[in-house]
Amino acid sequence: MALLERNDTNAVATLTMNAPEKLNALSDGMLAALQDEFGRLMDDTEIRAVVIKGAGKAFCAGHDLKEMTAGRQAEDGGKAYFKDLFDRCATMMTTIRKLPQPVIAQPHGIATAAGCQLVASCDMAVAAEGTKFGVNGVNIGLFCSTPMVALSRNIPRKQAFEMLTTGQFISAERAEALGLVNRVVPHDQLDAATQELAETVAAKLGAAVKIGKEAFYSQIEMSVDDAYEYTGDVMVQNMLYRDTAEGIAAFLEKRPPDWQH
Repeated sequence: MALLERNDTNAVATLTMNAPEKLNALSDGMLAALQDEFGRLMDDTEIRAVVIKGAGKAFCAGHDLKEMTAGRQAEDGGKAYFKDLFDRCATMMTTIRKLPQPVIAQPHGIATAAGCQLVASCDMAVAAEGTKFGVNGVNIGLFCSTPMVALSRNIPRKQAFEMLTTGQFISAERAEALGLVNRVVPHDQLDAATQELAETVAAKLGAAVKIGKEAFYSQIEMSVDDAYEYTGDVMVQNMLYRDTAEGIAAFLEKRPPDWQH
């Protein structure tokens, strides 16, 4: 049984974390499997959107605490292991941002600690009703400092800080209101709703979405003046694409575009 399963449909790659007995914890093996698959997707021009979901009753319960406990048995108390673990996790999370395809999280059940971080690291998210989100490491004496990076870039800082310091869960509806997820749907509609969003994105010109995703994350960290200068250059580059000219012509002529990429 593969730890991570991939299914491609209509230019959408669905990655299913398949360790339900561990609530799809981000074990060493799961981190490696996700990173490997992202590496393959990086150059896959046939795939124009990615969905990440979890098998079983939960999306992802965060890091594998049993593996972390074992890592502590090293002579240095686990310092080298923990540094390597959190570095590998950060690399995996930031690779999502670097992928040319938009990545949609599909949480259900629970998304806690690094599992909540995974949702926050994705470009969009569709959640099932009843899903609980938390960064509750503080409850066991481990502040969720790395999950905090993605979370605090998704929701207002006071709400993020409350979640981090109280260790309390928030509902899917609260997560939607705060901006952690795009929409909440009944559980029996979760697959269909996520696939519909993914296929809507996948139907767009892949080259335009790729340049737009990169520009989105780059400009958001700039001053307004620098962002306009940068994105103006990006739009010039985009306008010079053959398929963009075709898209404009097709719109004016009221016909479907004949895109080649």
